Amino acid sequence: MLIQQNKSLKQYNSFGINAIARNFVILDSLDSLEELITDHEFSIKNAHFILGGGSNILFTSPLIDGWVLKNEMKGITLVGEDEDHYFVEVAAGEDWHQFVLYCISKGYAGIENLSLIPGCAGASPIQNIGAYGVEIKDVFDSLDLYHLREKCVIRFSASECMFGYRESIFKTKLKNQFVILKIRLRLNKKPSFKTSYGAVEQELEKMGVQELTIQQVSEAVIRIRSSKLPDPKKIGNAGSFFKNPIISNDLFQKLKPNFPDLPGYPAANGLIKIAAGWLIEKAGWKGYRIGDAGCHALQALVLVNFGNATGKEIYELSSKIIHSIENKFGIVLEREVNIL
Repeated sequence: MLIQQNKSLKQYNSFGINAIARNFVILDSLDSLEELITDHEFSIKNAHFILGGGSNILFTSPLIDGWVLKNEMKGITLVGEDEDHYFVEVAAGEDWHQFVLYCISKGYAGIENLSLIPGCAGASPIQNIGAYGVEIKDVFDSLDLYHLREKCVIRFSASECMFGYRESIFKTKLKNQFVILKIRLRLNKKPSFKTSYGAVEQELEKMGVQELTIQQVSEAVIRIRSSKLPDPKKIGNAGSFFKNPIISNDLFQKLKPNFPDLPGYPAANGLIKIAAGWLIEKAGWKGYRIGDAGCHALQALVLVNFGNATGKEIYELSSKIIHSIENKFGIVLEREVNIL
């Protein structure tokens, strides 16, 4: 295990922010994690951050004065099956999209709608990632994590993860207290297609699909996401920067007369989910740029680094957008990207 001091994190975050980690270490196994905790000057009291794919993080400080632990644990295993399901275990450091493609190639159904979501598998339950009508909680079985305070491996069931909309216990009560080692998903032997959300059905029609398969659903999602979201290899971004807000039906009905094309989707408990990208575009931010920080010209929900923006500049732009949306619509946007 190699510990590096004053390590640039530019290549490890999709925004391309040049933050510096005081201490940086790659974890490729549970043994390497236990070695770090046992043999080096590390404890849960140290400032630390667990870094996966770096696709949902914005570094706002030029120096991370503590430990950055890069999770690169690998492995995919079919650990069991029953009449209806495959139980698949994936190590936290595996690339999420490549894992989805692997499952599709094996005929394991249930996560095809989550194709092309950037990042590592270990981050999927933390964020409760979701797209096109599917969330990770829908197929989640359990996960193993290393609790940094207790110094032991603990297994969490779906209920113990306390999943919510882009939320879990790992972003609240257990924040910064754990390293996810691997997750287990309960995938379907017989597909249950979800194509009514967003433009999936229309894309399948364009593709001329006659007999639906999980491969075709995945391809449709990949095409849609590729057309809407910029490639972080070409322009720095973290995908959707804000959560889609959930508002009361009363507020929705109040806004409708002034904004008749306001898109709203039924959510739990009679609430309405609003498209954050629509709000941002209507408020005039789509294509906005100040210096090298901007709002993408094709997808208003995506903030971008055109080259040399700092994390602070992108954060300040997001604050201006939040303030603008609250003034115009009375809706408070919440950042989906983790701020460090």
